[in-house]
Amino acid sequence: MAETPGMPEPTLEEQIAAYQREFQDLDPQVEQIVSALSRLNRRMNVAYSRQTADLGISNTEWEVLKALVLSGAPYRMGPSDLAKRLGLTPAAMTHRIDRMLAEGLVTRERDESNRVRVIVELTAEGREKWLEAMRLATVFEEDLLQDLSPEERNTLGDVLTRLLRRVEHAQPDAGGRLSDLD
Repeated sequence: MAETPGMPEPTLEEQIAAYQREFQDLDPQVEQIVSALSRLNRRMNVAYSRQTADLGISNTEWEVLKALVLSGAPYRMGPSDLAKRLGLTPAAMTHRIDRMLAEGLVTRERDESNRVRVIVELTAEGREKWLEAMRLATVFEEDLLQDLSPEERNTLGDVLTRLLRRVEHAQPDAGGRLSDLD
């Protein structure tokens, strides 16, 4: 059941059957849920990457824009705070900020109140890229969930939030990446 280049990914049912054949203690219900979530996450990340690429930014740049927007107006953070939030090394964060500076998405200046500290701030162009990405994501997400009733959406949201809280509680340090992927 190894995936060969050019061969389609096995269906969930095929994957679960192969796992059960090789590992008899497998709970097929749990495996279906976990595998479906994993595949959905992977495919959503590909879709979001395509959307940000169409806007001329990378997914990694989108992450920085998002972190700055989430910090609230005036959309400013220190590079070390950004690195921690995104689970990056300081060197990787510096490299990312350098690229974004060149693209006009952020500015980087010394903090007037503490000349040792550097502040990264979202530009108007960076905010517009973030807004356009949000517009595209909203269309994609509405399409993704179109077959679910409002009640099903509420239930799914509640269940996924409970699962997320369980993982966050069990692994509070796993919010960022385990290794530098940039």
